[in-house]
Amino acid sequence: MKAKYDFSEGRRGAVLPPSVNKVRITIRLDRDIVEWFRTKVENQGGGNYQTMINEALRDSSKKKTSLWRRFSDGL
Repeated sequence: MKAKYDFSEGRRGAVLPPSVNKVRITIRLDRDIVEWFRTKVENQGGGNYQTMINEALRDSSKKKTSLWRRFSDGL
């Protein structure tokens, strides 16, 4: 390891540009739900828990579960 590093040419920001198909939002989820997804990803040897949540929501919306019908009917 060097004693000193030169960051004068360094740039801040994301390593990869965000996908045009993704939208950044703020959402509040129950702690136990987030932990469940994080644990699943950890047990699988890595990945992204947010991607897993997105896939679960997509799968659920395609199945038209009773929960989705309840929301579409105005509760």
